[in-house]
Parts: sequence; C-alpha cells; structure tokens
Amino acid sequence: MSRFSTAASSASLSRRGLLAATGALTLASTLSACGGGGSGGSSATSAKPVGQADIDKAMKTPTELTFWTWVPNIAQEVALFEMKYPAIKIKVVNAGQGTPQYTKLRTALKAGSGAPDMVQIEYQAIPTFTITNSLLDLRPYGASALKSRFVDWTWGQVSGTKGEVWAIPQDTGPMGMLYRKDIFDEHGIQVPTTWDEFAAAARKLHKADPNVYLTNLAANQAAAWHGLLWQAGAKPYVTSGRSDIAISVDDAVSRKLGAYWGGLAKEGVISVEPDFTDSWYAGLNKGKYATWLTAAWGPAFLSGSAKATAGKWRAAPLPQWDAAKPSSGNWGGSTTAVIRSTKNPIAAAQFAQFLNSDPASAKMFATEQFFFPATKAVLADAEFVADAPSFYGGQKVNQVFADISSTVNPSFQWPPFLDQVATDWTETVGKSLADKSDTVRALGSWQTRLTTYAKSQGFTVKTS
Repeated sequence: MSRFSTAASSASLSRRGLLAATGALTLASTLSACGGGGSGGSSATSAKPVGQADIDKAMKTPTELTFWTWVPNIAQEVALFEMKYPAIKIKVVNAGQGTPQYTKLRTALKAGSGAPDMVQIEYQAIPTFTITNSLLDLRPYGASALKSRFVDWTWGQVSGTKGEVWAIPQDTGPMGMLYRKDIFDEHGIQVPTTWDEFAAAARKLHKADPNVYLTNLAANQAAAWHGLLWQAGAKPYVTSGRSDIAISVDDAVSRKLGAYWGGLAKEGVISVEPDFTDSWYAGLNKGKYATWLTAAWGPAFLSGSAKATAGKWRAAPLPQWDAAKPSSGNWGGSTTAVIRSTKNPIAAAQFAQFLNSDPASAKMFATEQFFFPATKAVLADAEFVADAPSFYGGQKVNQVFADISSTVNPSFQWPPFLDQVATDWTETVGKSLADKSDTVRALGSWQTRLTTYAKSQGFTVKTS
C-alpha cells in the first residue's frame, strides 16, 4: 500500500515507514542455527532454474494459494491473474497492516503452520525475514528477467547480498516537499532548493508569524529520519554475510543531519510534535505548517486529510545538501514475497511476479489505489504523469515525484532488527528533538544502544 499501512501512533513507524514486527524468533538463535552465508537461506540460493515446462504444468494444475495483504480492493488485480491462470485460485487475507501482520507471520513461522504462500512486505522489513530464512529466493522462477522493468533502486531493495531476489517491488515512496504556496507568497519566501535556504526560510517565517512553522519534523517518526539520512548519503546499516553488520548512525553524515535539525528544533523555528495525531491534522488544516517533508504517497493522503486547504499546496523536490547532485531518499513502499515453506513455489512465485509487473495490474495499483509506481512503464505513462489535481492548483504532481524517484540513492540498506532501531531512535534522537536538547549527542546514545543490542543477538558489529 503506497500511502500508508497502519494507524499512526507515537510508538509506531507509520505511513509506510519502518514497521517492525515483534520478534517471535530470536535473532541470536537464528544466527547460531543458520551459520554463515549470505542474507537468507543457502538452500534457496543453490536452487536450479525451473524449466518452462514445469511452470506451464504448475499453472494448469488446480491450486489454491493464500496471500496476506492489507491493500484495499486488491481483488481487482488478483482477478487479472486468475483470468490468465484459471486453475489457480487466490485466497486473499488481511492479517493486519504492517506490524500486526508481521507479528502473526512470525508466530505462524515459529509454529510451522498457518503461514501464507505469499505476503505483502515492506522494503525495510525484508532483512528481518531473510535473516530467519523465511523468504523464497525467486531467481529460479524467472524473477531476474524482470529487473529492467523496475526502478533501479527498488530492485536493490529486494536483492540479497549474493544476488538473491527476495520479493517483487510493488510501490514506492520517494521523498519530496509539499508546500503552501499561499503562505510562501504572503511572506516572500522562494521555494528552497538547498537546506541552507530552508533554514533561513524557517527563521524568517517563524519570526514573521510565531504561530506558523516552515515544517514539522515529528519526534516520533523514525521513518522520516531514515528517509533524510538516505537523501544525505548516509549508510547507517551495511550487512555482509549473515552475521556481520556495520552500524553508523553517529558518523559524519548523521552528525550533520543531527546538528541541522537539532539546531532548528532548539531555536524553536520548526515544530516537532508527533505526526498523524489529531493536533497534527488540525495543524495541516489551519496553516500551522508551511511544508510537509513527505513521500510520493503524501499528495493523495494530504488531499483527503487537509481538505480545508485545497488549491493551496504545491510539490517540489527536497532541498539539497549539494544542489549540483540532486538526491532523495525513500519513505515507504512495499513488495510481494513468497514464504519459503509454500507447497506451491512455482505458482506462488508466478503470482508475485505477475501482480507487480503485469502492465494492467501495475497501472491499476497507481490509478485505483493511488500507489506510487515501482515500474518504469507506469512512471513514464503519459496519463499518469499528466494528472493535474485541483488540490495542487493543477500542478502535475505525479511528474514531480516521478522525476524525484530517479534521484533516490540505490545503495541504502536496512538492518534485520527494525523494532530495536525504532525503539532506540525514539528514545534517543526523537527525545532530543522533542526536548530541544543535544541531538548530536543523542546520536551517540543511539549508536551505543544499537551496537549493544546487535552484539547481544550474535552479530559481529563494525562501528563508524
């Protein structure tokens, strides 16, 4: 689901963000049981390609597959698959959005029964399930041939350290900036193209009107922070092999980010209240925030949540650290993965591939569910990029974010313990923003806590 996947709260990493599951399987036991090797199961990586004759036979054999997804109205896309393969029936189950689904999935995997054949999973959650050897490598089933159809950085998000294909991209969340053109015009503010210009505009606006902030950087939103880290070129988590990880959330890039946002928060020229709360929604509708640093799902979400401001918003890329090298991060997006225990791997793998790469299905996600596309074809579709909603003054917002998508850094990685990442960020960096204390110092605390946790789970940790 492109716009959001769970109800937001101060404890959750919401809106297609870092939605980590409660671990029913401990990492320490998994690491000791699985030993070395790349991310995911060794049995999958050595599998031989499945022949076309076997695929044809499987797709003509009466089969029922269970698919866990929180996507609304996905029956339309599923029907396309069943029309092409009438012998295959798909049982769609909503097992929860994001974290609740992951928790149920872990429980089923631990029990050895009750897991689905296919499952919707967010990019950042993939390592959490490959480390427990739970996902099927889709290469033997022809997935590698789809690589060129998807935006390059999304393929990197679903690929393992040894070239495995753990899932098929479905939607994305490249980050940009939605801004109130009327507020900018009233105060003579130009759309900032650099973060220095953004900071100057924040000070100018809040001085002119103490009731208005240039933006709100939510102190409960680790997902947005990671998107900003991504844009800045940070590499907070780099895995190599099953049990080696480099953790660098307190390096030079991170400290630059901490000093910047922590400084603006301490000055009081940006807001830091929790997002996706009643007061936050009220702030959007009343003009308390002149921008929202969000993802490509944000425009559709905002148009339904801030109806009182229709026609006043516009979209632009994020301000840049280096204007000569445009860059962005990603916040959200999901995939379709196949659970390794499925009894029908060929049919399940074909479903995952068809659902997200078939031209009609991929476009339906964009036009019916308003997901932001992962396929190059839909991003270049004339009808899609020409959409000019009146909420944004007739601006071609999809085109803006399609252009942004091409600037997302392809090398960003996620850790296999997102629940701990979320908790520790909120209690250190997030708290420093809320308290208007030393955010750079808080980064050090975050680094220490993550390092300690990773070591306790059996990882060999390299720090910056």
